[in-house]
Amino acid sequence: MKLSRKIAIGAVAGIVIAGAALFALDAADKAYPPPLDKARVSAEVLDADGQLLRAFATPEGRWRLKTTVGDVDPQFLRMLVAYEDRRFYEHGGVDIRAIGRAAFQLVTNGRIVSGASTLSMQVARLIEPRQGRSLAAKLLQVARAIQIERRLSKEEILDLYLTHAPYGGNLEGVRAASLAYFGKEPKRLTVAQAALLVALPQLPEKRRPDRNLAAAEAARKRVLERVAVADAVGEGEAERAEATLVPAKRMQLPALAAHVGEAALRKEPGVLQHRTTLKKRVQEGLESVARAAALKLGPKLSLAMVMADAETGEIVGEVGSADYFDASRSGWIDMTRVNRSPGSTLKPFIYGLAFEEGLVSQETIIEDRPADFFGYRPRNFDMSYQGDVTVRDALQLSLNVPAVKLLDAVNPAKLLIRFRRAEVRPVLPANETPGLAIGLGGVGITLKDLVQLYTALANRGQAVRIGDGVSNQPGKIDGEALLEPVAVWNIADILSGVIPPAGAPQRGIAYKTGTSYGYRDAWSVGYDGRYVLGIWVGRPDNGASPGLTGYGTAAPILFEGFAKSGLATTPLPRPPSGAVRIAQAQLPISQRRFAINPSGLLATSGREPAPQIVYPPEGAHVDLGARGGALSPLMLKLQGGRAPFRWLANGKPLPDISRRRTNQWLPDGGGYSKLTVIDAMGRAASVGVFVD
Repeated sequence: MKLSRKIAIGAVAGIVIAGAALFALDAADKAYPPPLDKARVSAEVLDADGQLLRAFATPEGRWRLKTTVGDVDPQFLRMLVAYEDRRFYEHGGVDIRAIGRAAFQLVTNGRIVSGASTLSMQVARLIEPRQGRSLAAKLLQVARAIQIERRLSKEEILDLYLTHAPYGGNLEGVRAASLAYFGKEPKRLTVAQAALLVALPQLPEKRRPDRNLAAAEAARKRVLERVAVADAVGEGEAERAEATLVPAKRMQLPALAAHVGEAALRKEPGVLQHRTTLKKRVQEGLESVARAAALKLGPKLSLAMVMADAETGEIVGEVGSADYFDASRSGWIDMTRVNRSPGSTLKPFIYGLAFEEGLVSQETIIEDRPADFFGYRPRNFDMSYQGDVTVRDALQLSLNVPAVKLLDAVNPAKLLIRFRRAEVRPVLPANETPGLAIGLGGVGITLKDLVQLYTALANRGQAVRIGDGVSNQPGKIDGEALLEPVAVWNIADILSGVIPPAGAPQRGIAYKTGTSYGYRDAWSVGYDGRYVLGIWVGRPDNGASPGLTGYGTAAPILFEGFAKSGLATTPLPRPPSGAVRIAQAQLPISQRRFAINPSGLLATSGREPAPQIVYPPEGAHVDLGARGGALSPLMLKLQGGRAPFRWLANGKPLPDISRRRTNQWLPDGGGYSKLTVIDAMGRAASVGVFVD
């Protein structure tokens, strides 16, 4: 009875002591938690698909990329556990059997044969480094490992190891090492690559393959010869892996989209992952083109490139300068955001307005001869004149005098108002009102804004808001279209016929070039049915560069950029209803030749001209979808006459009287119809058309 009582008392005392010890340990654990969030990881800039574009070193200069179990090859994880900690998933931070084995080997061999550190203990050492290998340091490591196991799952412990394991120099973590030594993410690794990544963290400096190739090979071999590793990779795989060469050089980590990356960090400095709208394949292609072009351009010249999706407005590729680190080119300046003179790149929008207002058609004759617009005397780039040319040729040849004549007719202020529909506001010279010089580059505009304007030409007249690649949301712009679809089709039909630069393949794109006054800026903007690519070349200090031209300098880069982007060419939009190219002989008399007098009015015989329907032309067959049953409206355009105008279809007046020279008519069905317009003076004009 006494013995049993003593046993009971002893048991109770033991429980009390154990409880007190556990309470003390628990209190200590809460008072001194492991520093799990102490080490910072590198900020990353990702593309639209989550691929790494560039990373930024930590404040202490480390490449430490956050890595999780899902980021690495499962076979690597199996090899890591097999080599470092076979009972990782069984123990609670300390492997008693491994400690016993290591102690026995130490006693019997007189030296350390194998260690007993678990992956949890290694993580403790990595997140809380300590100098020396004292018994106290080891005991603290054991305690920390137990604390870590209490707080984290096995997968989270592996995440910490994969992020912090040392790989020599300033490389930390499996992702940084894989990118540096293999040039790829560790998602798919060969057995040889996985074995090297398992081997390096034990002695990272002594085994760095870029400095100690033989030591790296020997360490990898020891990993592959471990029985547990061989079992993990399969029969014969270890032997084949040993025959694979170890990489002898360290590669640079991805460093794409320098300016976009810097902008991302400035906007959200505390964020570790910055998702962009860029596509890595496109960005790599554009940057390779920029590097090659910089070698040919010569000193001080830089270039910028913007490629945008005309449907969504997302920037898929952007290059802010020829070389971010080239001081001679002021590479740190993002030239996609700097206002420069656009040269002739705004001419397509002038012609688009002229088409829309019915002033001209593609085959209208327009004069290219010296002209004086109240003291403004535009001249062509080559100082020569072509005489009588078609509107189509005038735009393809980028003749200056015809463009200014058309701008004078449509009104420069109206052109700028149209640009506002695309949320683009070119910068006029100080204290100046919109003038005819706009047509030849007499405003300031950024490359991004120019690309945004051109999205309207690739998108049936509706411009989209392009983002900045980071946080500004791209998307549709509400409100009226920049230009009507028929006018946009005419522009694309003309620009797609411009001859590509020498040596460039025909890619089915429409494009326009421009050169600013004094050879300061060379431009080329092109588009297909989906993407717009804009190129700027020049000196960031706005200095002159004799010989710099849009066609000779920027256009070859444009075509090379489309080719290297890796994007398939999307056909240009199909002609909308009513879009036809009419031969000159079939044009209305008023559209066969375009002329203006010094007052800017259409030339007349001394009195206000009578109204004349310029679209649709007499006898035209227009496809409005009559066969499908859902008819589309027909655009009506007239020239001359005095507002307001009354339109009639088959003798029945349309609902509204209009002061505009454009209108729309929705027919009741297919077949022949007669359209009539009557102006304020009672003068009339009629045409007969066939609705298909």
